[in-house]
Amino acid sequence: MRIYATTAHHQHHCLELDDGRLIQSWESPDRADIVDAELLARGFTDVRQPGDLDRLLVETVHVPAYVAFLETAHERWVAEGRAGSCAMSNGWPARRMRDIRPEGLQAQLGYYSFAADCSITADTWVAAADAARTADAAAQHVAAGAPSAFARCRPPGHHASGDQFGGYCYLNNAAVAAERLRQSGVDRVAVLDVDYHHGNGTQDIFYHRDDVSFCSIHADPKVEFPYFLGHADEEGMDGGVGANLNVPLPHGTQSGDWFTALETLLQWIERRAAEAIVVSLGVDTFVDDPISQFQLVSEDFIRLGQRLARVDRPMVFVMEGGYATEALGTNMVNVLEGFLS
Repeated sequence: MRIYATTAHHQHHCLELDDGRLIQSWESPDRADIVDAELLARGFTDVRQPGDLDRLLVETVHVPAYVAFLETAHERWVAEGRAGSCAMSNGWPARRMRDIRPEGLQAQLGYYSFAADCSITADTWVAAADAARTADAAAQHVAAGAPSAFARCRPPGHHASGDQFGGYCYLNNAAVAAERLRQSGVDRVAVLDVDYHHGNGTQDIFYHRDDVSFCSIHADPKVEFPYFLGHADEEGMDGGVGANLNVPLPHGTQSGDWFTALETLLQWIERRAAEAIVVSLGVDTFVDDPISQFQLVSEDFIRLGQRLARVDRPMVFVMEGGYATEALGTNMVNVLEGFLS
């Protein structure tokens, strides 16, 4: 399996508001380094750099004004002489407020975000753009005939919607990969999200479309981030009705119930006649993950990879969450080894 990765993520480490404290984000630079080391240790040596960022592709899944905002936000922050190294908002649009893009930077930081866990630093744009082009390269490789590829993306992307960042995500890497497959001639694509948290951004991007199906197993949003999307009754809108499936699960879900939910999603993908699959590969379902509440163990990720292999479709794996850093490399690479076995 070919791996695509860059090292630009090293300079991006944001702040987040956690239990009333401003802390260094759980989504830290060492996450990618740990996965890279485990890949190398297990013989995944076909590691490639991606090509240049395809701005038009990114602006197909994201609003162009939002992309431009991400690219320039920190530069504007510094030019305005604001204190601190991270650009963060202090206000967000809420119910009964109008959807009007404000002019000031501080207000735009709220307009273009949905959570206080995702600041913008000097190198956030470079890291996010590199993650997007990494996912694009992996999708191009699969579109050219490879059975699979792994995009070792950081920062992750599945919480980034068409015009908002949050949940550690800025550009939606899985959506970029899915759109690349579509533009490369794959008529029907499915995005399978197995991260602990619902991929609200990916759902948002494709919610009105029938050519890209989205399905997700995740913690019930009534009690878990992102809270306001990911419920079982969200089935798509307009031309996308029937192309969205959510299976929320309670805190403490064990592997048996989790794999039963996976079967539901895979059977649904089969009925949708997907010709290729993008896997939003989060491993924060792990029992020792510090910010998650499922009970999967490391051996379960091998089983996950083996089950995905039996689907027998071209597959792009895109790295998402996973914050138990000591086990992150093991769990992520277990999926890939299980798939190849």
